[in-house]
Amino acid sequence: MVLYDRAPNFGFIRELKQPHSRAQPVSVPNVSCSRRAVLFGNSRDPMDALDTVVNTLRANGLNFAYLEEGQGPLVLLLHGFPDTAHTWDHVRPALSAAGFRAVSPFMRGYAPTEIPSDGDYRVDTLAADASALIEALGEKSAIVVGHDWGASAAFGAAIAFRERVRFLVTLAIPHPASLRPSPRLLWKARHFLALRRAGAADRVRADDFAYIDELVRRWSPAWSVPPGETGHVKKSFAAPGSLEAAIGYYGAVGFGLPHSQRGRIRVPSVAFAGMTDPFLGPEAFERARRFYLERYEVVTLPGGHFLHREHPDRFSEELLRRLPKP
Repeated sequence: MVLYDRAPNFGFIRELKQPHSRAQPVSVPNVSCSRRAVLFGNSRDPMDALDTVVNTLRANGLNFAYLEEGQGPLVLLLHGFPDTAHTWDHVRPALSAAGFRAVSPFMRGYAPTEIPSDGDYRVDTLAADASALIEALGEKSAIVVGHDWGASAAFGAAIAFRERVRFLVTLAIPHPASLRPSPRLLWKARHFLALRRAGAADRVRADDFAYIDELVRRWSPAWSVPPGETGHVKKSFAAPGSLEAAIGYYGAVGFGLPHSQRGRIRVPSVAFAGMTDPFLGPEAFERARRFYLERYEVVTLPGGHFLHREHPDRFSEELLRRLPKP
């Protein structure tokens, strides 16, 4: 869940130490189109996120690992927290079968993607990552699909790098400019506070990452989570520095909208909302309509925050119905 506090009127939010902010126009340096296949780890367990043959490329100064299926127009699939590129494992084959090239990268810092040496996890940088990935994959533009932090990156890319995004799909997060803090929303998003506190990484690791399972159950309360569903993200977070990188996204949140999200969306867009998402109901996505200047559709589906994993076949079907034909 991604929340931006544009009007910090609640005392316990004010007590947070504001991270170093470098609000400025974003750019995309160091794009490389070289790619190679790498096998991470030694196990042959198919549930092991670090033991999967993945491709790598260099974009925005980092080596990104990614999963890819199909040929055709590029669909860039961006994951959130607590998640990995494997969150799209049911979606990629459906896109491939429909004539698309589906690519899901591991976001910056999420193993096996490189951890940035400067610890930069600002939304502006995530938006630049998305733009750079599209270029490094050999395309001028792409359909961009984002969930949670991936949705935040997708919004930023669609606004700051409009030429790179020809169609926008977001899940579980409405346009950030439409969000307004309330006591209820701040309570629902209390993980923002928990993950910024000293020792957060140790607490998340405790009892085989029990906190990850707790968040998934809390955020998708109607989902009977299958055994092993969180195995990929736990394996990723077990890699040195990966968990610290993932929670670094929360430490990078400041007050006010990031530069890359200060605008309206000027490309055709679809927003997916879960009927049982405890954060924001479908009405929140309807309220965001004024921030879209092109065609905008809200699709309400069964499920909570992880609706695309709770009902993968239904989600893939509805997604394909709305994408431009390849």
